[in-house]
Amino acid sequence: MLGTMMQFPLTLTHILERAERLFGSVPIVSRLADKSIHRSNYGEVCRRARALAAALTAAGLDRGDRIATLMWNHVSHLEAYLGIPTGGFVLHTLNLRLHPEELTYIIQHACDRVLLVDECLLPLYEKLRGRIGVQRVVVVPSAGRAVPPGYESYESFLSSGSADYPLPALDENEAAAMCYTSGTTGVPKGVMYTHRSIVLHSFCAALPDAFNLSQADCILPIVPLFHANAWGTPFAAAMVGARQVLPGPNLDAVSLLDLLELEKVTCSGAVPTVWMAILELLDQNPGRWKLQPRLRVLCGGSAVPESMIRAFDRHGIEIRQAWGMTEMSPLGTVCCVKSGLSDEPEAARWAIRAKQGFATPFVELRAMVGEREVAWDGETLGELQVRGPWIASSYYNLPDQQGRWTDDGWFRTGDIVNIDSEGYIKIADRAKDLIKSGGEWISSVDLENALMGHPSVREAAVIALPHPKWVERPLAAVVLKEGRTATAEELRAHLAQRFNRWQMPDSIVFVSEIPRTSVGKFQKSRLREMFAGWQWTNAAEAPSR
Repeated sequence: MLGTMMQFPLTLTHILERAERLFGSVPIVSRLADKSIHRSNYGEVCRRARALAAALTAAGLDRGDRIATLMWNHVSHLEAYLGIPTGGFVLHTLNLRLHPEELTYIIQHACDRVLLVDECLLPLYEKLRGRIGVQRVVVVPSAGRAVPPGYESYESFLSSGSADYPLPALDENEAAAMCYTSGTTGVPKGVMYTHRSIVLHSFCAALPDAFNLSQADCILPIVPLFHANAWGTPFAAAMVGARQVLPGPNLDAVSLLDLLELEKVTCSGAVPTVWMAILELLDQNPGRWKLQPRLRVLCGGSAVPESMIRAFDRHGIEIRQAWGMTEMSPLGTVCCVKSGLSDEPEAARWAIRAKQGFATPFVELRAMVGEREVAWDGETLGELQVRGPWIASSYYNLPDQQGRWTDDGWFRTGDIVNIDSEGYIKIADRAKDLIKSGGEWISSVDLENALMGHPSVREAAVIALPHPKWVERPLAAVVLKEGRTATAEELRAHLAQRFNRWQMPDSIVFVSEIPRTSVGKFQKSRLREMFAGWQWTNAAEAPSR
């Protein structure tokens, strides 16, 4: 027997129209490349988004054509977020930190037809010119600057469309946006999101136990709009009518703290390396920045050290850890302490918050060893597999790259985890980064987080290197805080409080910086290249077990 509910399509058109009608006066703030502030609101953004949709239609583009953006986080990029998919086209955000060769491959593979590019990024575009098949390049000018000769202006392009353009009726299963994975294993792979998946993801992201967004919030997405939909925050914030503050290319810790204070931000999101730099400044300059009480900090991309959670608590800032992937839109889990655990001792609550959290509604997960699901005992390791309505079922136009999905429809994440009896997952490592030494597994993540708990350590990354007797042994690369000192012996003594001798790095090297990926994660593949051929001291000596 069928129910009697309306068949109402879940499309981004509703989010745009809702923001336009109910929250038209709510501010949208951008910090531009010259650090000037541009102020707009949802009403203006939505009118310009309609004009963009109309201009793309007038340009002769077909439904489903991919429109690429090579842009920082600012108001024009938000207009593209809303205008491209509601016009019936596909928003394709390009990671501006990728090598030109990777960008060329991605643009060609996606068959992008139009490219929207920031004027300040034209030097990057010039490295692609003549190698990509886009038919039209539209330039978003920097503040107070004219578009260079030979380029089409974004403002001129918008003027070819109408702000009163009636948006087309869309099917909720039509493609709305796409992102490519970073390509750390093989070629970059495209993930095509539907209107339905983004709308459902937005509902979930706004929930109290997720990002906890409401119309009263002011959100600053530091995470780039070109990376995994900025974790879905632009769509979720528009849906609930929250104020948005966009930092542009000004991503140094001082600029971010100034913006957090100036705009009275209540929620922000970025990878741990960004928050580490911000924390260091807060510690060095007590009282300089007056941030909002209980500012909520969303943190994902890699594991958050417990020491960082404790340190932000001292500043009255709540770190909320999340986990997900490009293939997952990206939200999978968020960590908050369940009500039944709220009376646990503070140390126990910190340990819970250092986990990656439990599954959001409609995301199902399991940990597997081969064909067997492991127990939720908080100890047994297995590969995390997921499924749900905003998780990809295949890669775009790569029929030979479907091995990440099981025969029964689960996505293999490549993360090695344990799951406790409450459903909290703890990532031990990426499968490719887990260290197997003498038949025993060692978690590089646990070692890194422990090292970053030392008062002199700013950053630490642990990698596996070949060993003549134990197959693999861990090496730690450590960056010290400015003005602080530590020796390898001191750091080993610090680790010895939590780890057995065989688990600890055989070598600790001090470096000026740790290489990062295009989205700010530690680039362990580059570290392995840097330390290839490493000669172990006392290589034949057996670590005690």
